[in-house]
Amino acid sequence: MFEKILIANRGEIALRVQRACRELGIKTVAVHSVADKEAKYVKLADESVCIGPAPSNLSYLNIPAVISAAEVTDAQAIHPGYGFLSENADFAERVEQSGFVFIGPRAETIRLMGDKVSAKDAMKKAGVPCVPGSEGALPDDPIEIIKIAKKVGYPVIIKAAGGGGGRGMRVVHTEAALVNAVNMTKAEAQAAFGNPMVYMEKFLENPRHIEIQILADQHGNAVYLGDRDCSMQRRHQKIIEEAPAPLLTPRIRDKIGERCAEACRKIKYRGVGTFEFLFENGEFYFIEMNTRLQVEHTVTEMITGIDLVQQQIFVAAGEKLAFRQRDIELRGHAIECRINAEDPYSFVPSPGKLTTFHMPGGPGVRIDTHAYAGYVVPPNYDSMIGKLITFGATREQAIARMRIALSEMLVDGIKTNIPLHADLMADAAFHIGGTSIHYLEQKLGISHK
Repeated sequence: MFEKILIANRGEIALRVQRACRELGIKTVAVHSVADKEAKYVKLADESVCIGPAPSNLSYLNIPAVISAAEVTDAQAIHPGYGFLSENADFAERVEQSGFVFIGPRAETIRLMGDKVSAKDAMKKAGVPCVPGSEGALPDDPIEIIKIAKKVGYPVIIKAAGGGGGRGMRVVHTEAALVNAVNMTKAEAQAAFGNPMVYMEKFLENPRHIEIQILADQHGNAVYLGDRDCSMQRRHQKIIEEAPAPLLTPRIRDKIGERCAEACRKIKYRGVGTFEFLFENGEFYFIEMNTRLQVEHTVTEMITGIDLVQQQIFVAAGEKLAFRQRDIELRGHAIECRINAEDPYSFVPSPGKLTTFHMPGGPGVRIDTHAYAGYVVPPNYDSMIGKLITFGATREQAIARMRIALSEMLVDGIKTNIPLHADLMADAAFHIGGTSIHYLEQKLGISHK
């Protein structure tokens, strides 16, 4: 087992990884920008290293600075958290070449699954169902593009092969708008991801977003840890997640879960990962795989009792999985609300000083946050300041606990999206379950087209 791990991230995930390490008796190194020097996880780490000024491209995305911090502190492994460098194959490669262990998949696996075209191809070969669409990247010939769209059937969605985080997508409803939409998405993809390659998929009108959590070791063992419903989202950004997905039968869950686990065995996957699907009319359609820990890993931890961060560490240290598929039991229901420093309805970011910060408690309540009263939310990074998770024996109990917890939460000095979450916990359609990925935008009067 490692003696010291460097955490190449910030915010609540840096604190989450730190807690997992401390429980295992592993020392931690926190890297931070100038803007984060007073952060809680920096103060609690065994060692800390400032790796640059506030802008993330000069600090958290600065690969030489992160590796230098590992060298000067004699860390043995680097945990990337999520976001920033977590799915950067070049970073994973540099970490290993520099003599450290990357707590995540191998660089070649990250590359394979990071390119949406090669990922779909790998999943088709592994028997994982995919959304109907173009066979690989779209050609340059406009006539061929039109032919492909006719075969797929409108509406279609154009996606950047190197995209992610809800960016690099454009929905097209008519042939007249197609070629221009493809060219615009190509230009955006080149600018945002350095890769102009785009592909086409059938645009599903009212799908849900359901994902399967997997865990695999270096010895060919892979298991799936149930599913999550992440359909409550705005512009492809998740706001509420829950596990297990409501209205999904165990038979359907096990069928898709086993396919995902088998796909991991075929591509020799290592670590935690998430298969993301659109789910419509009883059918799953693969859209992408995230080769890292997810923000919403918490709800899976609540219903399985498995610490996913510690499992990442065990796998990276070369250990075999301590359990098999038959040992995994899903119990109860968990819901996560992402608490963001933003206007609850316009979503405009609201950085600033937290004058009051009181978190709720009680049975089945979990808080993952790095914030505290007096903490200054910097304007440089993602607006999420914490995650509120509730667990109950039933979905109804988890919702009731979330409603109470939100009513107890006090945050002053900045705006947060707590009122939106409170509104959604009282929403009739959410109570029934199974809302589509467009539901929230329709409720708020935002067009998703």
